Amino acid sequence: MSGSGGTREKSENANAMWGGRFEGGASDIMAAINVSIGFDKRMAAQDIHGSKAHVAMLAAQGIVSAADAAEIARGLDLVLGEIEAGTFVFKDVLEDIHMNVESRLAELIGAPAGRLHTGRSRNDQVATDFRLWLRDEIDVVLAALKDLQFALIERADAASDYIMPGFTHLQNAQPVTFGHHLMAYVEMLERDRGRFRDCRARLNESPLGAAALAGTPYPIDRTMTAAALGFDRPMNNSLDAVSARDFALEFLAAASINAMHLSRLADEIVLWMSAQFRFIKLSDAFTTGSSIMPQKRNPDAAELVRAKIGRVAGSFTSLLTMMKGLPLAYSKDMQEDKEPVFLAVDALMLAIAAMAGMARDMQPNRQAMLAAAKLGFTTATDVADWLVREHGKAFREAHHIAGALVGVAEKRGCGLEDLSLAEMQSVAPEIDERVYAVLKVEASAAARTSFGGTAPARVAAAVKAAKARLLAEEA
Repeated sequence: MSGSGGTREKSENANAMWGGRFEGGASDIMAAINVSIGFDKRMAAQDIHGSKAHVAMLAAQGIVSAADAAEIARGLDLVLGEIEAGTFVFKDVLEDIHMNVESRLAELIGAPAGRLHTGRSRNDQVATDFRLWLRDEIDVVLAALKDLQFALIERADAASDYIMPGFTHLQNAQPVTFGHHLMAYVEMLERDRGRFRDCRARLNESPLGAAALAGTPYPIDRTMTAAALGFDRPMNNSLDAVSARDFALEFLAAASINAMHLSRLADEIVLWMSAQFRFIKLSDAFTTGSSIMPQKRNPDAAELVRAKIGRVAGSFTSLLTMMKGLPLAYSKDMQEDKEPVFLAVDALMLAIAAMAGMARDMQPNRQAMLAAAKLGFTTATDVADWLVREHGKAFREAHHIAGALVGVAEKRGCGLEDLSLAEMQSVAPEIDERVYAVLKVEASAAARTSFGGTAPARVAAAVKAAKARLLAEEA
């Protein structure tokens, strides 16, 4: 760089794609801030796919000759081959993926390349590329989330009757099953997948043919290009087509919610691995050691998944802030739309893969979970329910009696199941020996057979239904 006001030589700077209006060279700073090829080259395949659909339509409409269209399509295939082979030379002076492709096309086939851009603008071209790219990525995210669901379902099936404490306020509340706990995340992920599917459906309209902002005087067929690119329809309004980025915001919103769900599960894995919980173990594959404390096994994979929401939610905030003040139609600000989405996709895909790996790797400690479930008087509600069922008590009265029994047990430093019948009857004379059956944490969990409950039989049914639902999608 020659300095803040320095300019490049005109011969180096003049951009053959748009430079006819400009005589002077841009400053080095302008060139640096303007270039996007460093990140938008990720859309190369989509850019070429869109160009091939566009030129095929131009030929079908008689706007370019069949011979030129065939030569352009052949050249685009050559360019894609170079990119896939890693031999393509991306040039900053050409700014973006669109100009890099078109410039190389001109080198390969000559004059016919100049006809490719007829009837379109970089504005509708980039909007089309971005939608195509994000649509492809959503399909990958959906598949990865389904794999994570299967991993959790498999683990839940194997631990459908493992008793653990369920928590509220991170305090022991009632006994639940480990399988039931994991299946809660399967349901969260299913809603996440629904949000991504909804986003995909809404973004699946074609901007191509909107041109710069107002449409084009050429007799193009936007329905033809939309169909060729797998879109449901062309977008209705040319201004909207080039300026809308709500599809990317919707994706980032869905991704942020999904990353939040992953973070919650990751946080529980961190807790479960601690010496205070010991609910699960992870192998060397998903843990690290300490440089100073040889006994340590750190759940670093879970901790990093927990951190990824910062990148994903930050990307949403970044794009939302960038878009909020832009008048129609296109502004150069919108070049900043892709990097946050690319960053979020990369972070999310890594987090999903790591979580699926940990779900398959974790080894539940059934004995530690059971022991923890017996702490904190987790069957107190079962006592209240028993008094309602067996003695016709109003629940509020039964709740009061159960609370008094907890108070007696606390003073003795024992569990409810350790109280003598005489001690219980000192609080409520109608209590009899049958109460001891409901004080077992296994019985407490098994009794909760309401739809969506934690009973092992209900967990088994939920596992079966979830498997069937996911497998039906693949049929």
